[in-house]
Amino acid sequence: MSWLIALSGGFAGGILLRSVFSFGWPVILFTLLLTGLCVGARVRAPRLVYTSGAVFFLFIALGMVRALVADTPPPSAFASDVKHRVAYDGIVVADPDLRDASQRVMVRVARGGESTILLVVAPRTTVVAVGDAVRISGTLALPEPFADDNGRVFRYDKYLQRDGVRFMLNFAFMRVTSPAPWYSLPAALAQVKHAFLNGLANVLPEPVASLAGGVVIGGKSGLGSDLQAAFTRSGLVQIIVLSGYNIMVVAEWVMAALALTRLSRKWRGAAGALAILLFVGIAGFAATALRAMLMAFIALYARATGRAYVAGRALLAVVFVMLAGNPLYLAYDPGFGLSVAATAGLIWLAPIIERLLSELRRSPFLRVICQVQSRLRRDGTLSKKAPVEARVGFWRDVIATTLAAQVAVLPLLLYDTGNLSLVAIPANMLATPMVPLTMALSALAGFAGMLFGSTALTASVHALGILLALPAYLTNEYLLILAQKAATLPFAAFTLPAFPFWLVLLAYAALIVIAASKRFSTTLQLRFAKKNMMVASPQSS
Repeated sequence: MSWLIALSGGFAGGILLRSVFSFGWPVILFTLLLTGLCVGARVRAPRLVYTSGAVFFLFIALGMVRALVADTPPPSAFASDVKHRVAYDGIVVADPDLRDASQRVMVRVARGGESTILLVVAPRTTVVAVGDAVRISGTLALPEPFADDNGRVFRYDKYLQRDGVRFMLNFAFMRVTSPAPWYSLPAALAQVKHAFLNGLANVLPEPVASLAGGVVIGGKSGLGSDLQAAFTRSGLVQIIVLSGYNIMVVAEWVMAALALTRLSRKWRGAAGALAILLFVGIAGFAATALRAMLMAFIALYARATGRAYVAGRALLAVVFVMLAGNPLYLAYDPGFGLSVAATAGLIWLAPIIERLLSELRRSPFLRVICQVQSRLRRDGTLSKKAPVEARVGFWRDVIATTLAAQVAVLPLLLYDTGNLSLVAIPANMLATPMVPLTMALSALAGFAGMLFGSTALTASVHALGILLALPAYLTNEYLLILAQKAATLPFAAFTLPAFPFWLVLLAYAALIVIAASKRFSTTLQLRFAKKNMMVASPQSS
């Protein structure tokens, strides 16, 4: 484990240093010199610290090199057209991002032997889909960083570059020259996504339909600015965007369903990987979804081969692989950083919090919760209640996972946005247990809408679709009311001034020291990970 921490930590550290400070080969050569010194010390005195140091500095240098290679100028064939009116032919490569009066569409274009992706800002009058061939015209511009009211600088240029976007086409005109070909897999996956969202719209009213779509496959454009602000202010915004949690829940469902089949372990693993890959393809290949998908693949491989799955090792390996593929994720994709931090909190901090809470299981607070949860007789008196320990354990897990995730993401969240939600922890405690159920019921509502929600069908058939969607309406309405009520509480959230980056590093250093403390048993962490993350145990073929 130590060598994997040194490897992935060093690689990420090198990328981060090169992203924050612009330097060239002299610093990289100096880091390689430090690697050589550690190797020399290892030869003279074989110790783990020297070996780990050599691996750490070597991969810091490799991370610097990877970030240096990724720092390329925009294609020269297009750079000469900046600030001029241009016209190109291209292919739509991603779902349009619909705004109130405009849409933002990623279009791949080629010219002079070079290709790039443009972010086209155009009116919503033209309906486009993934895979469509389009003719675009407008003013070519380079994306630029911008600062908010509190002085935080957002590198919008690098944020777009992580998806390959190097230019913007403002005030654009766009028309479809030919639809996507029938054999286009991205176009087919996008059509499935929109058919599902249309099915939700057929049987659920707004904004419940938009929330249901966001809970299952991500997306918040239909919620409106007020509701989006409410979810942000209440600390529940992760519910309405595609996150690793969505993928983790789907992976759990897939593996549980395949466990009921008579397929061999290898075939179950292959079928599970294919199902998760299709879901991520339909929802969109965001960095957070890719992270969760790769971790799920490792879990499936462990089950197929009968090996143990350790979530911490899987996370470190996946982070290394993703940063090797795209180093811009680390410094310029806030969602990726928050997803990794939350997952690390669940793996290493949640067991510590659970242990502390287990010492308080006799507290009056938890006893009151258990009494409220107790079953009632028809005459209103308490019946023989279920084991108290089981219900205490349930709430202990909910509190531990919520606190761990919130504590882990807080420094990074303050640095990125400055939003400090004082109601995030209680709101997430009330929302988190409902999210898997809401996802399942919303998926059922979407399929019911696809089958029975068309207005061309008879009224009775349409009513059947609405009836099947009623449970999803209730659970999504609960989340809506929770977010709105939490956001309207006095002093629910604050926007802090610019949070120094050195404080972020200090905060995470303190969390690492706590997680690595010998006071907390590693066995407890593995036990908690087995219960809450997707720990793979060998199953009979």
